[in-house]
Amino acid sequence: MDLGIAGKRALVTGASIGIGRAIALALAKEGVKLAVAARRRALLEGLQREAGVPLVIIEQDFLAAEAPKRIADAALKGLGAIDILVNNAGVYEFAPLEAITPEHFHKQFDLNVLGLLLVSGEAARHFNANGGSIINISSAASTLAPPNGAVYSATKASVDAISAVLAKELAPRKIRVNAVNPGMIVTEGVVAAGLHEGDMRKWIESTTLLGRVGEAAEIAAAVAFFASNDASYITGETLHVTGGLR
Repeated sequence: MDLGIAGKRALVTGASIGIGRAIALALAKEGVKLAVAARRRALLEGLQREAGVPLVIIEQDFLAAEAPKRIADAALKGLGAIDILVNNAGVYEFAPLEAITPEHFHKQFDLNVLGLLLVSGEAARHFNANGGSIINISSAASTLAPPNGAVYSATKASVDAISAVLAKELAPRKIRVNAVNPGMIVTEGVVAAGLHEGDMRKWIESTTLLGRVGEAAEIAAAVAFFASNDASYITGETLHVTGGLR
């Protein structure tokens, strides 16, 4: 289906692996001009080869003090403007209450919440009078609140709240803001965390109406919809793409 976004210009953060990579590929397939940001340039170059189109590659450590401005400036220089922002960069770590440390807290809040806010603020400066779309990648954890996920769940609950606030704040500029909340998706990060098998996956599959975990492409499809004109009357929403996870 043609989503009518060919020629639009998008910045996707955290685009090197997993959901971010799938989002970038889905938007590239729709003819969107892309700037992609992540820490590892080699993975972004691999993404470019797979997409089969030129990409504006932005190698950046998101926790660096000047990262948000550098990312937005590089995207603007490469694309000329920004019509779509996908805030996908993030990190997750699980720990029981007694193991939570300031480092554990700040590592996740600094990237998942503060980084998202600062990148959004910098990018929004470059949206034109026609407005555009910001899509924040949240998580089902924001409402499921799994054990040992106090900090991560709190960051994603913050993303949900931020999305609702910014939808109101940016509406006068015709900038729509929505959140997509994935259920379990077996990405490289999930595998690295050891969550792709064992009790966690069994529990999720047993409580998911569709009885399975999701695929990154299924999240990317929701993001592409929010970026499209088909979603022109949708803002301030949080879409749970979880297979009916309860």
